[in-house]
Amino acid sequence: MWSFAGFVKMATVDQQQNAEAGKSMEDGYNSEGSDIDKQDKNVKKDEWELFFESHEPPTDFASKKLQMHEFAEGHMKNGTRVVLVTSGGTAVPLENKMVRFIDNFSSGKRGAASAEQFLSEGYAVIFLHRHKTLLPYERHLANTRLTDVLDIRNDSDGTQQIIANQDKFPKLLSILKGYKEVQASNSLLLIEFMMLQEYLYLLQAAAEALSFAGTHAMFYLAAAVSDFYIPSEEMIEHKIQSADGPPNIILHVVPKMLTPLVRHWAPEAFVVSFKLETDRSLLLDKARQALEKYNHQVVIANILEERNEWVTMVTPEEYQKLSITDRNVSCIEELIISDLVTKHTVFIVNNSSE
Repeated sequence: MWSFAGFVKMATVDQQQNAEAGKSMEDGYNSEGSDIDKQDKNVKKDEWELFFESHEPPTDFASKKLQMHEFAEGHMKNGTRVVLVTSGGTAVPLENKMVRFIDNFSSGKRGAASAEQFLSEGYAVIFLHRHKTLLPYERHLANTRLTDVLDIRNDSDGTQQIIANQDKFPKLLSILKGYKEVQASNSLLLIEFMMLQEYLYLLQAAAEALSFAGTHAMFYLAAAVSDFYIPSEEMIEHKIQSADGPPNIILHVVPKMLTPLVRHWAPEAFVVSFKLETDRSLLLDKARQALEKYNHQVVIANILEERNEWVTMVTPEEYQKLSITDRNVSCIEELIISDLVTKHTVFIVNNSSE
């Protein structure tokens, strides 16, 4: 993450559009124009639509989109439930030819652990993850030096073999077996992103791919998505020069993609979002407000310092606290995913007759 001692202004897209509209009225801009222009002005586009119009898709977008469609289609034909798990943070460039960027830090631990649990429950998983964050199964090796786990075996014929020392990493065999089973069943698809616009384009593409699964699709949105960005047309082309003094940067609010996801992209899917707070007194109210605003199924509410110990599952019907201290489990994600699978099953049954 690049930090700077400069001036940062926050401006929403609406604020900027309103200011521009006011200037246009003063200049008499709306008094003339073709009938087509006038018709276009009467159609107000949503902020998420404007975002996609003003940002080009990533260079490998078509390839990744095809991968997700083929993966989802193959598992849907077999009647397998498919979940999109998003994981890691998004970066926001400060220049078009990016050298510096603003980053939402996330190791991806929750997303990777959750993906493993979904796989153990029989789901096929599209894992949309930040570049170089933790991955399912590989996450267990994150704090282990490979040279400490591997040994050299001298065979009787004079050759040498590399072997794993299970005494130094006793869980390695079970982790490797789990991964090989997933690999053999083609149940895990890894899709990588780094920048905010990459993530949002890929989220939309994944939603389109999973929309055909109807109620059997789930979205588990654990990524730490940036709240602010700089539109590409407002970014400078080249590296910001420190010799020019402190930069004056206007950040715009990122459109909330839960709205089109729930209403347009995958309206029949089971959607789970997260609400992270540092103030416990705000947590449940904020989670409830999110449910009412976006009309999805579950908000997982958690406090920053205690997010690995307990969470509250918030639905329109109830609050349910899940705590790792109450159960004999290795991680809170075991409890979260087990609960979500049950809720998803009820959701499918309740919507099957509609």
